[in-house]
Amino acid sequence: MTSSAPIGVFDSGLGGLSVVRRMRREMPNENIIFYADCSNAPYGTKSVEQVRLLSCSAAERLIKQGAKALVVACNTATSAAAEQMREKYSLPVIGMEPALKTACEAENTAEKPENAPDAETSGRTVIVAATELTLREEKFARLMKRFEDRHTIYRQPCPDFVTIAENGQLNDAKITDKAIHRYFDKYDLSKTDSIVLGCTHFVFFRDAFRRVIPKHVKLIDGNEGTVRHLKNVLKAADKEADKDTVGTVRIEGSFADAEQKRLAFELLGETPETVTPL
Repeated sequence: MTSSAPIGVFDSGLGGLSVVRRMRREMPNENIIFYADCSNAPYGTKSVEQVRLLSCSAAERLIKQGAKALVVACNTATSAAAEQMREKYSLPVIGMEPALKTACEAENTAEKPENAPDAETSGRTVIVAATELTLREEKFARLMKRFEDRHTIYRQPCPDFVTIAENGQLNDAKITDKAIHRYFDKYDLSKTDSIVLGCTHFVFFRDAFRRVIPKHVKLIDGNEGTVRHLKNVLKAADKEADKDTVGTVRIEGSFADAEQKRLAFELLGETPETVTPL
């Protein structure tokens, strides 16, 4: 049994397109509707109650369009609202969390500086970059508690990353590199194993990170695990799309102007011919 119904995906802004891009690579047969709540971005500086209201509004918009599953492509919205959404809606709700488990368990084969400690005896040193709300929520505190006895974990809020991505400044190396230096120069990166990109916006900074931080530091995000979980959920429910079909993407959002729509196409890496704007 298959289903041609769309998968609904939403984020506080354009960062969730990094998840959609991964979905397009691994689930090319699926139809996707992505909603970017740009007028309310960023969610990471809002209260939990505000984020819950905005998340439910986006979810209900997608449910009205026949979504067979919801992907909360936002770590902040997942932290604040995913559990409530699962209680409220009958369809599967797939959330995200900073990939701390992956970072702590990853095999590090890259050559580290001579003065770096042996991970086998000292545990991993991990910096979790995320929004302020994600890092202060109980959900992340529970996740961190599972690993902090064995590993050294730092929380690093990076609010400017969201603004840079939403303003279409990702290709401005001066701006992106300056922001990375501002947030990460205070750490001893020679003794750091990985940086977790705990916000979907931050995934778009990979190239900038590689320019600025040492090569041995791994960059880890949760997109792969989220898409893998989504595929398993759809398969278990017999709701996967027909393998002989070609999936489509529709982008909707509270866009400020036509330039923001154009940026959405650019971040997805597809042309307007394959993406239907609102």
